Amino acid sequence: MLRKLYGSMVFLMLFTSANAQNCTLDIGGKNNEAIKTIFQLNEEQISTMEALQGELEVQTKDIEGQIEKLLAEHPQSSEEDLIKLAEKYKVLQQQLVQAAYDSDKKLLSLFNSKQYERYLRLCNEAIRIPIKVIPKNYEIPEGEE
Repeated sequence: MLRKLYGSMVFLMLFTSANAQNCTLDIGGKNNEAIKTIFQLNEEQISTMEALQGELEVQTKDIEGQIEKLLAEHPQSSEEDLIKLAEKYKVLQQQLVQAAYDSDKKLLSLFNSKQYERYLRLCNEAIRIPIKVIPKNYEIPEGEE
């Protein structure tokens, strides 16, 4: 079961559309249960991931609205118009990629060292560039060691 989830995560990282070179979690996608399971997220991490998903959804809808407006209203009658349209579109697409990257980075910054090591191994298997963060050190309550 866990091996199947690992395989799914590697597949997800290989084919994520956010950025072909970066190793993303894609918390805005449909594999959030896999993320929770593979990285064994604690309650704080799950809560943060859900909040980041909401923020990302708002940002994404806003940018997608800007893209729709751009495509509907921008002149497209000449080659120069099309070049300008493409440049503006590329900027908006990069904003979508950056928003997803930033969300993933915020969640990764809450990973402990074991979770982050697992992330690094999966990125290595998927031949992707990991997002660099410093893992969080969690205090272990007395008596739970």
